[in-house]
Amino acid sequence: MAGFNDASLIQVIAVPAVCLLISFLGYGSQLVFQASTLDPGPPSRRETIVFNGLLLILWYTYFKAVTVDPGRYVFPEVVEAEGRWCKKCSAPKPLRSHHCRHCARCVPKMDHHCPWTRNCVSMTTFPHFLRFLVWTNLTLWTLGLLLWQRFYALWESRHLPAYLGPSLPSLTSLALVSLVWFVTSAALGIMLATTIKSWIFNTTMIEGWELDRHEAIADRAGRDWWDVVGPDGEKLRFEKIEFPYDIGFFANMSQAMGTSNPFMWFFPLAGNPTVAKDGKGPGWTWEENGFNRIEGLWPPPDPDKLRRAGRTWPAARRNYEAELQQAYISTDSLGAADLTPQERKSAFLKRQEADLKRQRQLMAELEEVEDYDMLDEDIEGHRDAAVGGGGWINSDGDRLCDYGVDEEAEQEEAEDDAQDEDVPLAELLRRRKIRQKDGED
Repeated sequence: MAGFNDASLIQVIAVPAVCLLISFLGYGSQLVFQASTLDPGPPSRRETIVFNGLLLILWYTYFKAVTVDPGRYVFPEVVEAEGRWCKKCSAPKPLRSHHCRHCARCVPKMDHHCPWTRNCVSMTTFPHFLRFLVWTNLTLWTLGLLLWQRFYALWESRHLPAYLGPSLPSLTSLALVSLVWFVTSAALGIMLATTIKSWIFNTTMIEGWELDRHEAIADRAGRDWWDVVGPDGEKLRFEKIEFPYDIGFFANMSQAMGTSNPFMWFFPLAGNPTVAKDGKGPGWTWEENGFNRIEGLWPPPDPDKLRRAGRTWPAARRNYEAELQQAYISTDSLGAADLTPQERKSAFLKRQEADLKRQRQLMAELEEVEDYDMLDEDIEGHRDAAVGGGGWINSDGDRLCDYGVDEEAEQEEAEDDAQDEDVPLAELLRRRKIRQKDGED
């Protein structure tokens, strides 16, 4: 899966390739059954109606999985930055949402970006994606039954002379269809099993990845947190967090399908959940099981991000208010007109030297973080070095970005603060003046 979504060729041919595969297995197989000399002959009228009816449902569910919008958040004009924040959308990021780099927005309850539908599997598209998998597997199993009938007939006539059996083109066509059917059935069967598991436990693929990472840290008794310090200088402690959204298998399944009526779960024409527009309903808030000490603890903090953001970085200790106040005092007491050109040049060189010193100190600490990451690879699912990026890797070899998540938009506010280390005071003064002007307006 790694890098599959990003391949430009896959993005172009994925949906046409799936349509071609459905056509080959669905209609190509019927041509083989009708035109060949294979026993027991062409499918019966009942078999033909059932198989083509399943094909029709398959086409419709795939169409819905491809075309239904994965959901979007509509915020009021004035937004308060509480909780998580998406840097790409410049808006709050509700719980269980992630910024998809392919859809270019935060997607509600994002599971993953599926290359074969060119769409996100999310809160709104999951029912259609699950129905597509269910009806596709039913169609494949029906085709498998038809193939088995022909192979059984071949086995029964194995003692007859070859010239009394089917022709070579018929056998070749049967073998080709069977091979493609076997590979497709195995792949989609595994996909259906993993999707049903996620459905029952109310987890997404991304949350499963987060669970793996959290369990790996817990197995090490939280030792990955031994050097994590918050921006306030206080040492952060590891806390085992239970997955909060597993509220019971029936409630989980009803929530994902948007209805508690089981008869509507797999009905092809059934709808899907929608994101509330008031900012308080489905898609914005999620019921929790109450196993944690407080609500809203998921996802568990990433020690790598916290370490890079606030372990010993000068940005975590930098007092911007004091610097700005001192800058205002200096500006008031020494106006630009009172300084000679030589004094202004000397003051500029001092500020430049101080900024260079801070940059060198920051780079030295970044190298220290890189060395730590490169040495700490002794657990299943290791972290990449800071230079390479990519973060933690699970047992399947997947990074968070492999699910379509835009990791640049996943950075915490603490990292934004750390990045402000190189911002000169003049720029900070300019930003404050703009904010003050906006406040007066």
